[in-house]
Amino acid sequence: MRVTLAQTSPRLNRSNLDDICKIIEEFKNSSDLIVFCELSLNGYLLQDKLFEDAWDTHEFDQLESLSKEVDIVVGGAIKVGDSFRNAALYFSNGKLLSQHNKVHLPNYGMFEEARYFKAGEVFESFVSKFGKTSMLVCEDLWHETVHHDLIEENPDLIIALVASPARGFSDEGLIIEDKWYSIIKTVALECSSEVLFVNRVGFEDGLGFWGGSCIVDKNGNIIHQLPRYETIIKTFEI
Repeated sequence: MRVTLAQTSPRLNRSNLDDICKIIEEFKNSSDLIVFCELSLNGYLLQDKLFEDAWDTHEFDQLESLSKEVDIVVGGAIKVGDSFRNAALYFSNGKLLSQHNKVHLPNYGMFEEARYFKAGEVFESFVSKFGKTSMLVCEDLWHETVHHDLIEENPDLIIALVASPARGFSDEGLIIEDKWYSIIKTVALECSSEVLFVNRVGFEDGLGFWGGSCIVDKNGNIIHQLPRYETIIKTFEI
């Protein structure tokens, strides 16, 4: 299985879809699955821009077409009726195969997602080409109840789309990075699953995102890792 981690720096506008499609075109022949970060279609600090920039799932003809050649996972602000969801979207075989709506919306400190998004309600798995698959978005993984849900689901593959700002600097490195790696290693061990962790980079309104995307094996070992702070797209064999 060839997995491409797309550690990108999305902008706060709809042009991200064009950029994503260009990346997919470049890597589709050398990859089986391409994974982008949380809100990769929109940028993170949308606030009131959400009302004009949110996507309808019927607008993804390009992604559906490209998914006939390679499986694709993107994050986006999705309009559902009168509300908006922070969603992970899995495209395969020419269609949207699964959508996970972020359940745990942070609403503290620098975060105010619950002000703009409606929370999802369930964690569920689906069958992809690579076995039973679960998707989560960022804060979802920080809740112990979610770990219990994942253990019950018993997926083969867990895909985590993340937009984690850099914070907690110390002489040893980033405290938030250590916490994230501890969480995803624990989840991999608990579920005996491979974990794909894709975090964004770049700056938005004073927030800097640290990257460090990685792949964790079923034994909780990081087997592939991208650098901090760097926009990079790279394919790994797992």
